[in-house]
Amino acid sequence: MKRNTKYILIALWVVGLLGISGCSKYLDEGPEDKSFTEETDYTQSSNMILPILGTYSEFNNTEWEDFPLISVRGDDVNAGGLGDQQDFAATDDYSYNKDYWMYNSLWQNYYTNMFSANSAMEQIALYKENGANADLADQYTAEAKVLQSWWLFQLSRVWGSLLIPAGSSPTTLFVTPLSTKDEVMQYISDRMDEAIPHLVSVRPNERTDIPGGVTRYTALAMKALANLELKNYQKVADATGEIISSGKFQLESDYYELFKIQGKLSNENLWEMQYSDLGQGSGDNFSYLFAFFGPQGWTPAVTGSGDGWGFYEPSLKYIKFMLDRDETIRLETTVIFTNRGITALKSDPNYATLPSWISNTTRSGDVFNDYARAMFASGKHYLPSNQLTTGRTDYGTNKNFTCIRYAEILLMYAEALTQGASGSAGSADGAVNLVRERAGLSALSGVTLDQVMDEKFAELGMEWGTRFYDMVRLGRTNELSYDGRSFSPDKTFLPYPQNQVDQLPILKQ
Repeated sequence: MKRNTKYILIALWVVGLLGISGCSKYLDEGPEDKSFTEETDYTQSSNMILPILGTYSEFNNTEWEDFPLISVRGDDVNAGGLGDQQDFAATDDYSYNKDYWMYNSLWQNYYTNMFSANSAMEQIALYKENGANADLADQYTAEAKVLQSWWLFQLSRVWGSLLIPAGSSPTTLFVTPLSTKDEVMQYISDRMDEAIPHLVSVRPNERTDIPGGVTRYTALAMKALANLELKNYQKVADATGEIISSGKFQLESDYYELFKIQGKLSNENLWEMQYSDLGQGSGDNFSYLFAFFGPQGWTPAVTGSGDGWGFYEPSLKYIKFMLDRDETIRLETTVIFTNRGITALKSDPNYATLPSWISNTTRSGDVFNDYARAMFASGKHYLPSNQLTTGRTDYGTNKNFTCIRYAEILLMYAEALTQGASGSAGSADGAVNLVRERAGLSALSGVTLDQVMDEKFAELGMEWGTRFYDMVRLGRTNELSYDGRSFSPDKTFLPYPQNQVDQLPILKQ
């Protein structure tokens, strides 16, 4: 109840900001907050929160296509087939089309958001110049830096070298040099060093002004992620170690419910996109379009609940990996089976006999019927029909979208230690075994890098392309050639969208 009440506050703020933060998504248009900036009375210090709320609105209002494109490559996930998005499926097979609309959309969406963050920082500076609380202004500016860094981080993992936006106007990109991926990640790390001293040292769900908003620990997590890409493992250990040592975060006891209503603003979450139907069966509904992940056909426990598009599924390789480990809790949570998928599994003699709990009916009573595009569905993007607010029928609506979890922090810390870093928050064994204990697995001793990476595969499957980017970073790209796919290092980055190349000559290099 407390969590829902907190979310209502931010949802209402978003309602008030819709007119302020309308989003054009086109490179050649000016920043969306320009007219607002020009008309604002910056002596009204109480309004200084509005620019940063507008940037949070951009974060929560992410378009449905952003996450799938970021995350579809990797041996944990397959694009659903037999649909009208063949270039999406081809991307999963490492065949890239620079003219595909999704490529251009992700680029535009995230760059527009970064311009919004820069605009917010410019506006906050004007409030500060006109007498607003300096400490609060510095905090809001720091939050905007973290939000901008999230978008920049994701884009750089997808495309490598990028143009780092220097201001709120897209025209600045015409005179911005191209930064390599390493330079982008170092920029993010440095930005987090600037931000961290000005952020509050609480969990996101402890904030009362902006519930679920950025805190010191969110920034530390971003610093760790950037330095992981740089293979600067000591900085990873230092940042994650501070998060662990804070004692602020705990693993949600029920892994299955972590990705459902119970997991909203959990003590495990360092960052999540927040959505709400305000507890009402009609009217305003702030939601992500989870239909992308849903089955094309099901028999929900609550009659009338909507299904989905079937474009995203766990891979057979991932499922077999989990079965080989005797996983139950994480396998059930991550993978939803259809009878067709079960039959495909059993066609391999090594999996002819499956655990009795595996069926096409979830523990919540929803039956996933066979459908054309996929044999399995993503359980982490599934909300049981009996958790929908009465009157709501859209697949997954009212569910939050997790971005960074404490489990990932623990496993990054363990990885850094197995890569030679020294730690201040316990051993690699201790960090890994916390994650394994929740999964119902026995403890390990003398954890190796291979074991940490297996744990990350099991724990973080279907989340933000983590597996793909891990395997590329570690040079273990042979893992990415599976089920007929053939990966080579030249397939690490997507080609720049042709529409952007046409507008930004530097990308032609």
